[in-house]
Amino acid sequence: MATNNSAEKRNRQNIKRHAANKAAKTAVRSSAKKVVAASKGKDKADAEAALKDMIKKIDTAARKGIVTKNSASRKKSRMQRLVNSLGA
Repeated sequence: MATNNSAEKRNRQNIKRHAANKAAKTAVRSSAKKVVAASKGKDKADAEAALKDMIKKIDTAARKGIVTKNSASRKKSRMQRLVNSLGA
């Protein structure tokens, strides 16, 4: 365990950052599930709205370094293809 003040502070910071990063990742996954659910329901308008929300959340996470840029790009691409497959 931490034995000096700087180590204790670093531990407190790590705990806070871990919680924030976990919340951001969970939000990304939840919004992705909403896109998938809307596309399975064949509701293109709802799927597009959910996709827009997911893209905003994943771009924010990528900008903060919570997920890598390539991972964010891949997830966005796959979800965009899923929504586009609903029809023009």
